[in-house]
Amino acid sequence: MEIFWERPGQGGQSEPIARFLEEQGLRPDHGVQATVSLREDGRILACGGLEGNVIKTVAVDPSCQGQGLAEVLMTELRREAFARGHRQLFVFTKPSNEALFRSLSFFPVASSGEAMLLESTRGGLRRYLDSLPKSGGVHGAVVMNCAPFTLGHQYLVDQARQACDWLYVFVLSEDKGMFSPEDRLALVRQGCREFPNVSVHPTMGYLISNATFPTYFLKDRSRGQEISCQLDLEIFAGSFAPALGLQKRFVGTEPLDPVTRQYNEALQASLPGRGIAVVELPRLEVGGQPVSASRVRACLAAGDLASVRQLVPDTTYAYCASKLGG
Repeated sequence: MEIFWERPGQGGQSEPIARFLEEQGLRPDHGVQATVSLREDGRILACGGLEGNVIKTVAVDPSCQGQGLAEVLMTELRREAFARGHRQLFVFTKPSNEALFRSLSFFPVASSGEAMLLESTRGGLRRYLDSLPKSGGVHGAVVMNCAPFTLGHQYLVDQARQACDWLYVFVLSEDKGMFSPEDRLALVRQGCREFPNVSVHPTMGYLISNATFPTYFLKDRSRGQEISCQLDLEIFAGSFAPALGLQKRFVGTEPLDPVTRQYNEALQASLPGRGIAVVELPRLEVGGQPVSASRVRACLAAGDLASVRQLVPDTTYAYCASKLGG
């Protein structure tokens, strides 16, 4: 048996891997950055992929199951992930695969019925939540991407913090787009440092966005947004809220992005029944238009720093100007 690695510069998976996955009832994943396969005389026996700290597209030929190939795959994928600087790994899969991944030393985080999330560290989510500051009174939360942090985000945080005793701001840790997770988190912290009852935290992969949720294992890929939302809400309501005493979840009105609007509607339908009020706050407008990160990115793409200055705090502007060499 031989071990083959594919590490295409633009990501994705090769045609032979794609055919093998389809034979196992899966689809190739175009976000995968590295794929390992186990082969014998050129025949693929098993494969698995890695994108960031998420393991994907793990499949073993049915005729080879029970031969320890999944363990070999996981050893190789862990080694690759560690070499890329990732110590905590995640797997999204069907709940029917829970026993398999438990046998490979992954531990359930949450399940929504059609998808589940597992992590490579036992009790990792609990330790993460235990590490966050606690206080008395009414606790609220905002979950944002902030690519980049705008005056609209700052306004939302300011309004939300006035409606509770302590506000947790969670910044999604996905590594996609022009702003790194580290830079986005730093900009949010700088933009919120004047607020005394606010703490800003990375989500560490525990809260999910459509950008990071894989659909390769779903029978109906068009339901990916719905299923990822269900799983995300289960993690938030089932783990974050009880651990932190969260009673309110704040969102901004969403006149522009239908995906975000549908997510907000799902929040409204789900969270109140679990004791969490969903508070929708009006968006800040500049020039008669809502301030949004996508609007800022469009201005940056056009090299229009003058417009960017009107839409972001000084700290974000300084960062953007330095990125453009302005």
